[in-house]
Amino acid sequence: MTTTSSIFLAGASRGVGREIAKCLTKQRLKVKALLRTEASQNELEAMGITVVLGDAMNLEDIERAMLNSEPIDVVISTIGGLPSSGQRPDYLGNKNLIDAAVKAGVKRFILITSIGSGNSVVALNPQALETLKPVLIEKEKAETDLIASGLIYTIIRPGGLKSEAATGNGILTENPRVAGIIHRPDVAQLVCRCLNSDGANNKILSALDKNMLFGQPEFEEFILNALTP
Repeated sequence: MTTTSSIFLAGASRGVGREIAKCLTKQRLKVKALLRTEASQNELEAMGITVVLGDAMNLEDIERAMLNSEPIDVVISTIGGLPSSGQRPDYLGNKNLIDAAVKAGVKRFILITSIGSGNSVVALNPQALETLKPVLIEKEKAETDLIASGLIYTIIRPGGLKSEAATGNGILTENPRVAGIIHRPDVAQLVCRCLNSDGANNKILSALDKNMLFGQPEFEEFILNALTP
């Protein structure tokens, strides 16, 4: 596997996506960010990121952004949020990104979902599950589509997110039963580390701060290997 050189980032306007954008600009990578509005365009362009305007809910927008450009090595998606026109972007937006990535010949797709999705549903207490269930169903559908797509994938499920400074204590685990908190910049750091490790290929990983776990669970930390030259 060769070193990643071209990234397509969806969700860079806020939250974890914005933190990933900051992290990527510290590496020597070509980054293209998909934005639904112009609100964050100037700030991202000042970081050296190429901005393309389009709505992930519109497949034509995504195909135009991915196909009419230099080859893309990796797509990273953090999109999700409130329903738009009755449909949540957590599934349909990501489905469009996955379908376009396959068509564009993208090598790899990194999808950020949430603990509680898929088999990690066992990590949530009943109250949290009841509150988050509608969006978790959509996230799980996106995960399933990505796994079936034939793309090399990494699915990262963060725990409860906080918008505070990085602690440097972010960890990954394949254990779906672990829950806790993690700061958004720490999630971004873990995503960028996954970019540089083929050990994360075709893995589903929970992302947590080792000092902010719920309870004292026993689990094995997932260690990322160095990228194969």
